[in-house]
Amino acid sequence: MKIVRVNKAGFFAEVHDMDCRRPLTSQEEMEIEDAIARYGVLVFKNQSLRNDEHIAFAIHFGEVEAEPVNTGRTRLTETKLNDISNLNADGSLMKADDRRRMFSLGNRLWHSDSSFKTVPASYSFLFAHVVPPHGGETEFADMRAAWDALPVDQRTRLTKLDAWHSLLYSRELLGFSDFNADERAKYAPVRHPMSRVHPISGRRSLFISSHIGRVEGMLVPEGKELIRDLMESATQREFVHSHSWSVGDLVMWDNRCTMHRGRPFDDQRHPRDLRRVTLVDASYGKTPQPTSIFASTA
Repeated sequence: MKIVRVNKAGFFAEVHDMDCRRPLTSQEEMEIEDAIARYGVLVFKNQSLRNDEHIAFAIHFGEVEAEPVNTGRTRLTETKLNDISNLNADGSLMKADDRRRMFSLGNRLWHSDSSFKTVPASYSFLFAHVVPPHGGETEFADMRAAWDALPVDQRTRLTKLDAWHSLLYSRELLGFSDFNADERAKYAPVRHPMSRVHPISGRRSLFISSHIGRVEGMLVPEGKELIRDLMESATQREFVHSHSWSVGDLVMWDNRCTMHRGRPFDDQRHPRDLRRVTLVDASYGKTPQPTSIFASTA
C-alpha cells in the first residue's frame, strides 16, 4: 500500500496498490486510519467491488448506520447502502420532476453526512459503478484549515455555540418542502456543537452544514447570516479539492473534519451510479445532546 498526497495543502490523498476486496490486516487498518486522520479524504483507485465487499471494507473502520437515507428509493436491496444515483429500479433515468430527484438535489449543497442525526457520521465510503462523461464531480472542503483561518475571537465564540441540523432545512433551501408528517417527525432537528475536536488527530474543526437551520441562542436571521458567512469562508478555493470520478474509485472521507458537495451533470441524458456506506461516529456523544429542537429550553 502506497499513499500519495494529491495537493500541496496536505488535504486529500490517493491510495495505490490496495485491493479493497480482501480483508485488511490490523497493520493496514492502522495505516489507513492514520492516513485519513492526516488527509481527511482518501481515494482507492481501480477497485472492483460487489456491494457486499464494499460494505465489508467499510466495517473494518466502525459500525454502519442502521438506516440509510434512501427516501422513496427501492433499487438497492442492501439495507446498509445509500443509493447515490439518478436511476429507477429498472435502470431507467429519473424524470426531472421525480420527487426522489428533487430530494437528492440537496446533495449539491455543502454538507457533512448525517449531521442531521442525533449521532452524526464518522467515515463515508462512496464507490463509483457508473459515471457520466462530463460533470458530476464531488468537491471536498477541509474544515480544519477553515477553522485555523478564522480570527481568534471568532473561534472563541464558536466553541460556545451549538446549531440545529435537519434534512428539512437543507431541502427547504432549494424550495423543496413537500414532506409528510412521518418525514417531518423522522427528520426533526437535532443539536450539535459548531466546532469539534477530532478524536485521533486532536485538531479542532468547524462543524457546519447546509442542514443547519438555526443557531442556538440567536435569532433565526442572525444565525442564518452567521452560517452563510462561515460557509463562504470555509469553502474558499484554498480549502477545496475537486474529485473527478472514474469507474472503480472508492472515496473514503471523514465527516468530522470535512464537508462535501456533488456537482451538476446532465442527469436527464446520462446515468450516474454511486453507492455509499456511512459509519456511525462512535466517539460522539460523550456530552448528552438533545434529540429534538423541541427539547431546547434556551
